[in-house]
Amino acid sequence: MTNIAREVVLARPVTAVPVAADFTVVTRERRQPEGEGWLKVRPLFLSLDPYIGARIRGRHMGEPAPAPGEPLPGFCVAEVEESCDPAFAPGDRVVTEAGWTDLVWVRSETARKVSSDIAASLYLSVLGMPGLAAWAGITQLAKAGADDLLTVNAAAGTVGGVAGQITRNLGGRAVGIASGSEKCGLVVDRYGFDACIDYCTEGWEIRLASAVAPGSTIHFENVGASQLAAGIRNLNLYGRIVLCGLAEHYHADAGPAVTAIGPLLGKRAAVFGLVVYDFYPRWAEWTALAEPWVKAGRLTIAEDIGQGLDNAGAQLEKLVRGENVGKTLVRVA
Repeated sequence: MTNIAREVVLARPVTAVPVAADFTVVTRERRQPEGEGWLKVRPLFLSLDPYIGARIRGRHMGEPAPAPGEPLPGFCVAEVEESCDPAFAPGDRVVTEAGWTDLVWVRSETARKVSSDIAASLYLSVLGMPGLAAWAGITQLAKAGADDLLTVNAAAGTVGGVAGQITRNLGGRAVGIASGSEKCGLVVDRYGFDACIDYCTEGWEIRLASAVAPGSTIHFENVGASQLAAGIRNLNLYGRIVLCGLAEHYHADAGPAVTAIGPLLGKRAAVFGLVVYDFYPRWAEWTALAEPWVKAGRLTIAEDIGQGLDNAGAQLEKLVRGENVGKTLVRVA
């Protein structure tokens, strides 16, 4: 078996919105580490998520930016090629953070074994970190039920799309906010939302108010201050707000996320900050609920897949510019 890997790394420090030219492909030799508890894995799909654009600039959760040549952050679903842990065997599928590479050794305790009965890519989307975030916000923080009406922005993305589908599967209603007719059509026709409002069109806030009249009970925020204001205005008294993402503030030239607190007070709103890392120990709870929904066709996601590591940088550029439709992935093998 070969020990030569290809890996995407930064070609230069990134200080602005990342573009494809910020990345380069290098070749590395992967030698087996000493000791037990190691897995040699071959990634099948690489997950690209909005936080990565901020992470590579050192603007995510206080984590330092990777230097040029160092491994990049990102989860993958991979196949085990060699195992130094009896709990794993060659051919097992695992989810792990391995860098943007086609071959690597990882510690077995960082790998989560997944089913081969479900499409591998789904373990990076609806059954991966984005799905976990949606489940945590909707069921554990907002505690949605059959009487709830959800508004969620970035609804064509994985977190927003799954949040709405969970709400619908629990008997509630969901109204999405997205950019463009293609994404809004996806949200309604495939994800099963009750409605979706195109915020790129004039008068969108009026149409949102009409769609949720007399008001929503939960607002799930993925974008930032500009759309949070509309979510608060349309919230019922004693509604719940989940702050999950701040995508419009991740870029180098974006200002801080600032919102008026008066409307929150007036709505008597409960506000929950969601950091998905807090729920990693509870991943099995989400997959136990979600896998039957996936198999029954009650939980789905569109995928925007780039082919090969050479296209990984271009895929990230597409994502941070909001040009993707559905979950952004790179097919590695």
